[in-house]
Amino acid sequence: MKSQATTLLVKGATIRLQADFISLTDMCAGFEGPPDTLLERWLRQKYTVEYIGKWEMLYNPDFKPTEFEVLFNRAGSNTFYLSVSKWAEATGAIGMVSKKGRGGGTYAHKDIAFQFASWLSVDFHLLLVKEYQVLLEEKYGQEALEWKVRRTLAKVNYHLHTEAVKSLLPPRISKSAEGFFYANEADLLNAALFGMSAKEWKAQNPEKQGNIRDHASTEQLLVLANLENLNAEYIKSGMNANERLSLLNERAIEQLDLLLRYEAGKKFIEGI
Repeated sequence: MKSQATTLLVKGATIRLQADFISLTDMCAGFEGPPDTLLERWLRQKYTVEYIGKWEMLYNPDFKPTEFEVLFNRAGSNTFYLSVSKWAEATGAIGMVSKKGRGGGTYAHKDIAFQFASWLSVDFHLLLVKEYQVLLEEKYGQEALEWKVRRTLAKVNYHLHTEAVKSLLPPRISKSAEGFFYANEADLLNAALFGMSAKEWKAQNPEKQGNIRDHASTEQLLVLANLENLNAEYIKSGMNANERLSLLNERAIEQLDLLLRYEAGKKFIEGI
C-alpha cells in the first residue's frame, strides 16, 4: 500500500483509505462491539471465506488453493477461528493486511472492504460505495469514473453470481443452452431492477447503442451489484425464479430509494 492516505465520511465514521485499500477497523465505528470482535465474527462465516478466497484466486498468482480449501471446509463450525494474519500466513493472501502502531488497523482491498460493509449493514454499504464514487469522480473525472465504477462493482460479484447459477444448470447441458440459461438469469435481474427484459428495452429504444445496462445510472449499477450478490445466495437456498424475482425487486426499490434520498439530502445541505 502507498503511504498517501485520504478519508471518507460515512454515517459519522471517518474511514481511512490507502491506495485501493480501505480501513475495516474504521468502518466498525458506530456498530456495536469492538472492531476486532466484529472482524472475527465476519471471518468465521463460510460465505466470507469463499468470497475472499475467490478474490485471491482471481488476483493473486501466489495464492495457495489447497490451504484455502482446508480453511473453507472448516468455516462456519463452532470451533472455527480465523484472523487476518492467520489467513495471510496460511494462504499467501494479499487482499487484507493488519498494520500496527500509529495509523494502524486492518485494511482490505476495496472489493473485500465493500463486502465487509455489506455484512455490517446494507445501508452502510450503499452509502460507503456512494462516497467512494464521489471520491473517484473528484480524482479522475466523470468519464473515468464510469469505467472504474463498473469494474469495481462487477468483477467479483459477477464471478460469484455465475458460479451460483451453475447449480441450476441441467446435467450435460450444451454450451449454447448454457449461454441461454445465463441470459435468463440476467433478465431476471433486469426485470427486478429495470422492470423489463433486455429484449423489451431494445424494442423500446431501437435507436440506442448497447444494452439496458450500458445506459444504467451509477445508482442502478451499484444496486445491480448487490442484486447479483443476493441472487447468488437465493439460488443456493433453493428459491425458485418467481420467489427470487419478487424479493430482488423489493430490495431494488428499497436500495434505490435510499441512494436517491441520500443524494438529494447531500445536494440540499450543499445548497444551504
